[in-house]
Amino acid sequence: MTAEIITITATAPDAAAAGAPVLTDDPTAHRVLTGDRPTGPLHLGHYFGTLRNRVLLQDQGVDMFVVVADYQVITDRDIADRLAEHTESLVLDYLAAGLDPERATIFAHSAVPALNQLLLPFLSLVSVAELSRNPTVKDEIAHSRQSAVSGLMFTYPVHQAADILFCKADLVPVGQDQLPHLEVARTVARRFNERYPHADGSVVFPLPQALLSDAPMLLGTDGGKMSKSRGNAIPLGATEDETARIIRAARTDADRHIDYDPVDRPGVAGLVLLAALCQDRAPEAVAEEIGDGGAAALKRTVTESVNEYLRPMRARRAELAADRGHLRQVLHDGAERANAVADATLAEVREVMGAI
Repeated sequence: MTAEIITITATAPDAAAAGAPVLTDDPTAHRVLTGDRPTGPLHLGHYFGTLRNRVLLQDQGVDMFVVVADYQVITDRDIADRLAEHTESLVLDYLAAGLDPERATIFAHSAVPALNQLLLPFLSLVSVAELSRNPTVKDEIAHSRQSAVSGLMFTYPVHQAADILFCKADLVPVGQDQLPHLEVARTVARRFNERYPHADGSVVFPLPQALLSDAPMLLGTDGGKMSKSRGNAIPLGATEDETARIIRAARTDADRHIDYDPVDRPGVAGLVLLAALCQDRAPEAVAEEIGDGGAAALKRTVTESVNEYLRPMRARRAELAADRGHLRQVLHDGAERANAVADATLAEVREVMGAI
């Protein structure tokens, strides 16, 4: 059974941004689970791909659960390097971008024990063969930093199923490459509901649906996918000078005329798209304006656009960074809310399973 897909798109020319999520039914009826691993600073690819949409969904009234997936850091590496620092940096980026801890539950994975207790019964619902066939797991294993594949990496999709189902999220923002993981969560929910219904026939878990955005994928400065592990990204917390240096080193080509051609000129097109997103304009219009200015004019436009766009966010980030106690309080309060939900779900699971 394949996951149902909801595509979220901007519905009017003056929508807040291209790819802005607009749910057609009552947003307050939905709960979204999303999050990131604290393995390094968030970058513009994260922002335009997911983070901005989280804020827009929050502002529509969707019940947001945002997990700092600290336990999942060790799925593909031997140690969780600088974990506390990266966790605080992640929360800083969330708050600076507009996530509101009064309206979004922001919590660390490791701070919710009941969530992880769900992993054991969930693992009993899937076979080793099913986990082995998961294409996303295969890809993650191929790019793993470990010399041998750990059991945690192998069971990663079921761990994610616990993240989604503990709070009974019905919508999960994912990219196309993450759909197999969501399919595991749907399989776990469906099999649990079939095996352990309530006495009245009602079920414990909703079947989560994929929430796909039409937000474009940003390329990194080397022309590949923007990724913090590849060193080709522009961090949200970078200074204006650091941003300028990163963009100056970006890969372009020898053609002086600037146009928007993602197929034949991916490096140039990626920079044009980045400027267009920051200016909230069509990339073709940005390219036409630069015209025969060449790579120097293109990079200058991108640098000015990015720094102008991020300036208010960076100011908020600097202000928030001065009060580390507030960041810890956000995680504490989020953990309290998440624990209350997880404890209730675990109690319900134990009840239908007939556990003591």
